[in-house]
Amino acid sequence: MTSFEENAAMQSNSQATTGVIEQNLAAQGITVHVPAPGVANYLGFARSGNLLFVTGQACFDPQGELLFEGKVGDEVTMEQGIAAARVCGLNLLAQVKAAIGDLDKVVRVIRIGGYVASAPDFFALPTILDGASDLMVQVFGDKGRHARTTIGVANLPGNAAVEVDAVFEVV
Repeated sequence: MTSFEENAAMQSNSQATTGVIEQNLAAQGITVHVPAPGVANYLGFARSGNLLFVTGQACFDPQGELLFEGKVGDEVTMEQGIAAARVCGLNLLAQVKAAIGDLDKVVRVIRIGGYVASAPDFFALPTILDGASDLMVQVFGDKGRHARTTIGVANLPGNAAVEVDAVFEVV
């Protein structure tokens, strides 16, 4: 089987499991949706041993609508930027569930990389990425604490305000 076929098989076979973490999220009104397929020649995730690398996730809702468009510090407020990063984090969780079937199999969030489309004079980039970081700690507790990089960029695909990728240790 090719890595693409393995990825597709994992996604189709993994949607049925609901563990303790998802039950806790559901109690908070948060559901983990089925991720949207990629729009180019890449995978939503790739696994190597116990490491799961999740492709950058933009701030799209489960129906594929971009929720926060433009540059943070210009068309997008700081509060909206933080919310955009949280949406990216939710999309990361969707990819993780597609990859391993159960969020309870996450051993640890290793690293998050965040990209913020920002106005030239906007420098509170780490605050924006707290939207995704805080979500990981909310979901996984101490296992959600991670290393992080935050980068301000001129543009993101689709004019998204924020994009976040991540590496997870899984069983």
